[in-house]
Amino acid sequence: MGEVPTVEALVIVDVQRAFVSGAEAVPDHLSLLSAVTLLLDQARLAGVPVIFIQNDGPLGAVDEPYTSGWQLHFPPRPGEHVVRKQADDGFVGTNLNDLLVAARVGTIAICGMLSEMCLATTARTAMATGYGVILPHDGHATYDVPPGPGGSEGVPAHLAARAAEWSLGDEVIIVASAGDVKFARHQAG
Repeated sequence: MGEVPTVEALVIVDVQRAFVSGAEAVPDHLSLLSAVTLLLDQARLAGVPVIFIQNDGPLGAVDEPYTSGWQLHFPPRPGEHVVRKQADDGFVGTNLNDLLVAARVGTIAICGMLSEMCLATTARTAMATGYGVILPHDGHATYDVPPGPGGSEGVPAHLAARAAEWSLGDEVIIVASAGDVKFARHQAG
């Protein structure tokens, strides 16, 4: 792999209270939060756009809108964007692409959850739309996959997350850790 391109925006997918605290937290959520904190700090320091994607779950779900579990774990700062969605894909029915186009973004770093669902779907659409996508290995998480039909074994969360990375194909750039992501300095214009 060649040099990792600099990142012009950070997209944080579904890092909501229900998924990173309490009984519904993803396994190893503290490591995930540490990686996302580093990415968020570095993006803010560089002055690049920060976009939080927030899932609006159905009635009764842990991420039902306006419940405690629905709240974003990291409070957005003034000038940062929150994109609410109801589908797995952060681009469907939202203004995510408009925000990226307006900011003249070519490459994004993406982090959050769930690795094989909302994060992967949003990453795929970003790549299909023409964005470069950098995914830090420690910057996403999911749940353990339970045993399936025909006696298939369950899959531990960390292996399910790795399989989700692999499923994104050759266009995604996977780096070992959030510390490997380099953000472009925002140019005031």
